[in-house]
Amino acid sequence: MPNSSSLTEFLLLGFTEMRALQFLHFSLFLGIYLAALLGNGLIITAIACNHHLHTPMYFFLLNLSLLDLGFVSTTVPKSMANSLWNTRVISYSGCAAQIFLFFFLISAEFSLLTVMAYDRFVAICQPLHYGTLMGSRACVKMAATAWASGFLNALVHTANTFSIPLCQGNTVDQFFCEVPKLLKLSCSDSYLREVGLLVFSISLFFGCFVFIVLSYVQIFASVLRIPSEQGRHKAFSTCLPHLAVVSLFVSTGTFAYLKPHSISSPALDLVLAVLYSVVPPAVNPLIYSMRNRELKEALKKVVQVVVIQQDKLPVSLHS
Repeated sequence: MPNSSSLTEFLLLGFTEMRALQFLHFSLFLGIYLAALLGNGLIITAIACNHHLHTPMYFFLLNLSLLDLGFVSTTVPKSMANSLWNTRVISYSGCAAQIFLFFFLISAEFSLLTVMAYDRFVAICQPLHYGTLMGSRACVKMAATAWASGFLNALVHTANTFSIPLCQGNTVDQFFCEVPKLLKLSCSDSYLREVGLLVFSISLFFGCFVFIVLSYVQIFASVLRIPSEQGRHKAFSTCLPHLAVVSLFVSTGTFAYLKPHSISSPALDLVLAVLYSVVPPAVNPLIYSMRNRELKEALKKVVQVVVIQQDKLPVSLHS
């Protein structure tokens, strides 16, 4: 059996062997990918171009959209290419890049969601101190910390994973390179180091989740004390999209990694991986724009500008 020093490629798990279903998988993923690119791209453009949206909440939302774009681009294009060309191969360096980017983006995203919960907590529970606690420098530092923590987490996990001897073949039972699946290829007890690091990372995620829950307990308590129904509705409308995104992110990821081993199967693992790695980046822009009037108006302006420019294009070409 090959060891990690002689491996040059890995074989990913294919969705199907039937050619027609492979084209169906390609088309489905292409639609989801384009929806994620369009939705997140519009949000980034709308926030960047509209001065009224240059606030901490939208600054963090812009960062979240950037992370979602990177997250969905880490796994989906390679999976589409494999289905289109009827192959399962990913290079050794490509696998390492996927693991690094996956850990980087998912860690940074959850850290950013934690920061966004703090932003909502300060805005609703301590509104008089909002300008001080959530100034521009503080927001940049918090966003930079989220990105930096993701980078360090990814660096440690990637370096440690690929220092483990792999001699149980090169077949990864997932549609992208995933650390738990790679650890099954290990042939020594050194994989326990990575298991320990994964437990530590999960503990940090759990700590962030507890912080988010406690923040929302205090937020809801403060909102319920608002005397006017319109005020309560406005406060809830700024919190519900973030809460929905966190719930989707945590529920799918938690069940994927902490589900009972007795119900585990390649098909279930595949579906869960799609739910937590592919669906959220495409759905998040829709969740944030549905109940946000300011963002919807900004998005309409962006679309109107694009339509106007397209209408002018044939005239300029004709002249």
